[in-house]
Amino acid sequence: MPPKFNRRRAIFVLGRIDEILAWEQRKEIERDTKFVELGRYLCEVRAGQYWRLEAFKCFDEFLERRFPDSRRKAYYLMSIHEHLPPQASKQLKELGWAKGLELAKLARRDRQNFDCATWLHKARQMPKEDFKKEVEKELTGRETEPWEIIYSAT
Repeated sequence: MPPKFNRRRAIFVLGRIDEILAWEQRKEIERDTKFVELGRYLCEVRAGQYWRLEAFKCFDEFLERRFPDSRRKAYYLMSIHEHLPPQASKQLKELGWAKGLELAKLARRDRQNFDCATWLHKARQMPKEDFKKEVEKELTGRETEPWEIIYSAT
């Protein structure tokens, strides 16, 4: 026998689920925005040797303390800041750091010839995984199959 349907409670519960999911999405966008800013500050810490303020012996030691799980993301964020032109930085806040990392790969390869506007447009229009495949295709000249990405990541 199914439970008695409580319409009022159902509306409340479903509404709360939608609120929580919307909050999570806002936080994800805010987190991406902060990561763009974080990359810029990390580059400044390294360049100005600000890590010495806390008596670290080197920048890597600073990163070990601040990023105990993995320093890789810190280096990714710094690479985005270092390789993308200033006009891209403003738009990265909308795109997120993962797409920014893909853009940085292209910018590092193409340097002054990087077609920033075209790639920013593609990044805005495409889902993250599709954009990643598009960048990989551009860099390697071939399409990468999903199983290849998983296999090479291990």
